[in-house]
This record gives sequence, structure tokens and C-alpha cells, in this order.
Amino acid sequence: MHILLTGGAGFIGSNFVHFVLRNRPQCTLTNLDSLTYSGNLENLTAAENNPRYRFVKGDICDDALVAKLIEDCDAIVHMAAESHVDRSILDSKPFVISNVIGTQTLLDAARKAKGGAWLKKGRFVYVSTDEVYGSLPLEDKSALFTEETPLQTNSPYSASKAGGDMLARAYHHTFHMDVVTTRCSNNFGPYQFPEKVIPLFVTNLIEGKQVPLYGDGKNVRDWLHVDDHCEAVLTALEKGKAGEVYNVGGNNERSNLELTHSILKIMGFGPEMIRPVADRPGHDRRYAIDASKIKRELGWTPTRSAWPHALEDTIRWYKDNAQWWQRVKSGAYRAYYEQQYSKR
Repeated sequence: MHILLTGGAGFIGSNFVHFVLRNRPQCTLTNLDSLTYSGNLENLTAAENNPRYRFVKGDICDDALVAKLIEDCDAIVHMAAESHVDRSILDSKPFVISNVIGTQTLLDAARKAKGGAWLKKGRFVYVSTDEVYGSLPLEDKSALFTEETPLQTNSPYSASKAGGDMLARAYHHTFHMDVVTTRCSNNFGPYQFPEKVIPLFVTNLIEGKQVPLYGDGKNVRDWLHVDDHCEAVLTALEKGKAGEVYNVGGNNERSNLELTHSILKIMGFGPEMIRPVADRPGHDRRYAIDASKIKRELGWTPTRSAWPHALEDTIRWYKDNAQWWQRVKSGAYRAYYEQQYSKR
């Protein structure tokens, strides 16, 4: 199988490249990424010389390029997205362009590829988020997001992801495209851009800086290790039923305050390293995934997200790879991929 992966230089995408190359020797990958601020070719140095992998710098909104790449692939795994809620609050336009128009461009190109023949044989996996469901009450721990939960987006980011989500659904129902959608909970692990909470807090503490905790810290998220997520996406690609949605969660709910204290404890710091900051606008209170459908129908369950071991392993990775996140925080990583790309 030849997979066209979008956004493969980002956090989840680069981990997906490594996961597929390790676990599917029969698969080849083309990685299409425009290398925006969070895309980093340094995440992929171990894959650069693998004959089953190639990188293409380009925009998912580029009709001609996307059409050309789809002609050579058997499946599309669409991960490319603007994904940081805070940035979407400051400026939502890049989110609409990437997450809605980019998805539409890919779907249209897939529909037309090979004179329409791709539509009959190819598979399109749309990687979405649990944030499209909105927010759950803190008080009712039995309330979980299922695949039937109505979409009630509360941020420009989640609204743009829901737009792509609904386009993928529409192309299945209108054109009978083989589309499978996954909606995952919060990811953590190696190569995560340090604007997100875990790598930001860990790297701040290594640098001797306080960690900025939003509001009262009671907001709850379900934490999923990125390798568990990659395995779930690959499972949905290989076994999922066309037109279906599969929730992917870690069965690992933690409040932001609990997460913060866990990081502090593992790293040997006390509560004096917490710096309370004003909450962001419209901050959803709780996300919690019911992932029983993907377990029941496809046989997938998380095996790498167990707490606190998975968090300890992640913190250790950032300690062991200080040069990577120091370059990312300073912006110096961009010189690396510019140099690498100039050789191609």
C-alpha cells in the first residue's frame, strides 16, 4: 500500500511516519507538508534515507500538486491541520484555509483522480479531534463523547476541524467515497511542538522557568500517547468501515491541575513553580472519549498511555533531546529544514 500522508512533518504526522515504517514493511509513504511554523523535518531525520519514504514540500490547497500525488497513492491519511486553540482565537483565517479549504481540495482531487477510478479503490482517512463535540460537564463523570454525540464546537479551531469533518462525511454520502474518520483525544509524546501544555511545561521546568496554568486548572482532558493514536489511525485505515467514525481515547482523564502536579513531582519541583494565568476565552471544561466502538469493531485499545509511566517516558524524551526543543523554541530548527530542502 502506498499512503499519501498530509502534515507528516508535524507532531502526530512524524510519529505516524516512524510507526508505519517500523510496523508495516509492505507500506510506502509520501509525506506532503508545507512546513509552516510547527512542521519540522528534523522530526524525520531517521526516515530521510528510507527507500519507502519520500518528502514533498507543498500546500494541501495546491490543486495541481495534490492531484498529481494522489494519482500514485492507494490511500490518503489527512493529518495536516492548524491545531492550536490559542492561535485560532487570535486569528482564525489560517485555520479555515488549512482545515476546511485544504480538506476540500484533497477530497475533490481524490474524487477526480485516475479518471474517477481512485474513487472506487482508494481510501481517505480524515483525522479529526474530540474537540468537535464541544464540552462535557465536570460534575457528571459518566458523560462521555460517543460517535453519536452532536457536534457543538466552541473555538475557531474546533469549528474548522468540524468543517473538514462534515466535508469528509458529505463526500462519502454524495460520491460514495471510501472515507473513514477518527476523532482523537489530547495527544502527548516525542516531537510535540512546545506551545502545547506537556512539552511547554517540561521544557520550562528544565530551563528553571515557571509553568503557566490557565484559570482554576480544573479543565479535564483525556490523554493519549501519540503511538497509540498512530496505531489507531492505521487500524482504521486497514480495518475501518467506509462512512464510519471511530473515537480514539486513552481512558486517561486528568485535570490540568493534576497533570501539572504530576509533571512537577516527576521532575522534582514543588507548587511554587506554578504561575496562574488568566483563562483563555471559551475554554472547554471537560473532554472524555468513549472508545468502545473501535475496540469492539476493530480490536484496537490503547496500550502505551498508562499513567504515570507514559508521562515519565515522555518527560525523559524531552530531557534526552534538549537540542531538539531548544532549536524549536529558538526558531533555529527552521534553518535545518531549509538546508535539508535546498539539497533536494
